[in-house]
Amino acid sequence: MSGLYIIHVDMDAFYAAVEQRDDPKLMGKPVIIGGADPTKRGVVSTASYEARKCGVHSAMPLKEAYRRCPRGFYLPVNMKKYKSVSKEIFQLFGEYTPLVETIALDEAFLDVTGSVRLFGPAEKIGQLIKERIKRELDLTASIGISYNKYLAKLASDLNKPDGFLMVNKGNLERIVHPLPVTRLWGVGAKMALKLNAAGHNTIGNIAKADPVDLRRQFGVLGEHISLLSRGIDQRQVIPDHEAKSVGRETTFPRDVSSREILLSVLMQLVEDVCYRLRAEDLRGYCVTVKIRYEDFETHTKQATLDRMTNLEHEVFETARSLFNELHSRRAVRLLGISVSRLSSENEEQLDLFGENRQKHDVLARTSDMLRKKYGRPLITRARGVDKDND
Repeated sequence: MSGLYIIHVDMDAFYAAVEQRDDPKLMGKPVIIGGADPTKRGVVSTASYEARKCGVHSAMPLKEAYRRCPRGFYLPVNMKKYKSVSKEIFQLFGEYTPLVETIALDEAFLDVTGSVRLFGPAEKIGQLIKERIKRELDLTASIGISYNKYLAKLASDLNKPDGFLMVNKGNLERIVHPLPVTRLWGVGAKMALKLNAAGHNTIGNIAKADPVDLRRQFGVLGEHISLLSRGIDQRQVIPDHEAKSVGRETTFPRDVSSREILLSVLMQLVEDVCYRLRAEDLRGYCVTVKIRYEDFETHTKQATLDRMTNLEHEVFETARSLFNELHSRRAVRLLGISVSRLSSENEEQLDLFGENRQKHDVLARTSDMLRKKYGRPLITRARGVDKDND
């Protein structure tokens, strides 16, 4: 393998694995993270591999998860704990390269091109990272290595959990080309049906097809998948910089059509973003919502507020309005929210008539205090509460 050396690290069922590690009685048991009471409204954040065998997956309503896995162990999201463990993992990454691009708490790309002279081949670096995660944190990670981001991520996905795979130009046809077209970024179930109808069942079929024909038949996506099928992805690993915004997004393992579930997830994302803003003594003027559909078509829309905020009800009110403008009732694969144009709280002008707002601020601070103490949100918005439960 020549040129770039990119490693994709993806922790296995991260939230659930951390809980299993910290509580021996959960080892080998179906663990579902998302809420302690599965009879109430909520969605699955992470499911252990034991729970996945029952058909449970992230973004599934908790009630459906309980129907499929009534003997599972249901736990609330303990974000404080997961962030602490994630920080240890990323500190380990930093020992091998400064070029680390964070995808999520449990996932990252590492460009180790400049590290091979010091640590040895990329494959050795990947093995060192994998072994240290297991030895020092007692967790497993799936590692993919290749010469671009798409192939590195694909490699880490192919052997989960606890996998390790290198894809290079020499084994690209043997490993990648026999895979179904759904393994191409941007190809969901509906697009796969269209590709299959056109005679393209595997990535190899796409690679052999005329790129001009693919572009004519499927537009920009046709050109996109033609490049990927031939192992071409020009995106670079972009290391993390000081944030100019605070945001969160989630990619669903299966496309979600339910508007109620999407709004419930949006509320959870808003709560996390506002918690982080208050933790860093920041407020923002601009709210942005991002939606990516099953065909990889991505749309963002933003709105500027009348005044800075870090309060959930104010951010969600704007976010919901933006969501309603963006959502076209197609299945969604990714949903995100961010707050930008940030400033420290003490720069905000005093609100002479903001008594009601001050009450919301007190409530938010109290909620933050409980969250810090118990490691999870104990107070949530009405959208996160079961409608059938007073």
